[in-house]
Amino acid sequence: MYDIHQDIDHQLVSREALQEKVNELGAAISRDYAGHNLLLVSILKGAVVFMADLMRAVTIPCAIDFMVVSSYGGANTNSTGLVKIVKDLDADLTGKDVLIVEDILDTGITLSHLVPMLEMRNPNSVRICSILSKPSRRKADIEPDYTGFEVPDEFVVGYGLDYNENYRNLPYVGVLKPEVYSK
Repeated sequence: MYDIHQDIDHQLVSREALQEKVNELGAAISRDYAGHNLLLVSILKGAVVFMADLMRAVTIPCAIDFMVVSSYGGANTNSTGLVKIVKDLDADLTGKDVLIVEDILDTGITLSHLVPMLEMRNPNSVRICSILSKPSRRKADIEPDYTGFEVPDEFVVGYGLDYNENYRNLPYVGVLKPEVYSK
């Protein structure tokens, strides 16, 4: 029987560490946005797991919406540099405080295009919350306002992050064995 865990070289962030950090982020967001009209915007598909946990850790009223934005394609492991909006928001952003919920801030190309686009829709603010940040790969001048963990320049999967649509269901963040993605 095939087990996806066998494709993981090593665990980078445990399930327990993720949950603890999500609770910390939820408390900080709840404090910072108290009395505001908070809209959490999940960037699909990768951020869905983090978004589900984070919105339960936020203790103030908030709405949610989803976007599909990509600068990757298929089995690519590197950003193409082209940002494509596959699914736009349903919500009107006027007067809202938008918090983009992202799985990983890697090159920053996608978010460096997305943030100004959302700012043109008249929100009160647009900020970023990313469970993972990989500053060593940053190509755009953008940083998350809320960060879970900084990770090294390794191919990470799990907790919503995938390789070729697999491994999202791992309950931890792990480093994928190079032989898996170099086939």
